Amino acid sequence: IFFFQAEDGIRDVERSRGLGDVYKRQGINAEYMGIYILFMVEKKVKDTVGLEIPPFKAVGNYVGASQVGNLLFTSGSIPMKDGKPLALGKVGKEVTLEQAQECAKQCIINALGSAKSVIGDLDQILKIVKLTVYVNAAPGFVNSPGVANGASDFLVQIFGDNGKHARAAVGVAELPLNVPVELDLIIQLKDKQQGFITLTIFLYPVSYTHMTLPTKL
Repeated sequence: IFFFQAEDGIRDVERSRGLGDVYKRQGINAEYMGIYILFMVEKKVKDTVGLEIPPFKAVGNYVGASQVGNLLFTSGSIPMKDGKPLALGKVGKEVTLEQAQECAKQCIINALGSAKSVIGDLDQILKIVKLTVYVNAAPGFVNSPGVANGASDFLVQIFGDNGKHARAAVGVAELPLNVPVELDLIIQLKDKQQGFITLTIFLYPVSYTHMTLPTKL
């Protein structure tokens, strides 16, 4: 019995968009073949913070992200949750460091929504290249890097070593809507023509083996 699968995650062929769609287009019954299509990034976000990736909503004449080659540049994301800012005010005055770190994490979730609006499948992300964090800092507040750690740690939690990135953390006088944090990302995407599957071979009744193979998508 052969099972084609990625690493771990959602096993729902009907909701899948990756290999499942490829096999369906080729007339192969994915469920019959035992193909498990997995959304690792979105599953990790949901498992970590209990939230779905929100859809991108523009408030002006711009897009959520712009792709050039295999690089994706996201627009600035602020800590909106359920249509409301997670916090308001300046860090070091109305907003504590811990609250600002949570805002930075929410900004990452929203930035991933911006990325998804362009690439469709967040599992197309290969690496986080650069993170820029803007902190609405009270006079005298000099720990913008501490605020940015909320975003950086979350990226590594979601993407592992591929989430490690170059970074700038900048204190600014004001931000839109008086939110504490805004950020943007530069993301490297996988080669569109190259994917990977894991081939697991079950040798009935007691043993199995598996290997990871490249496959043209």
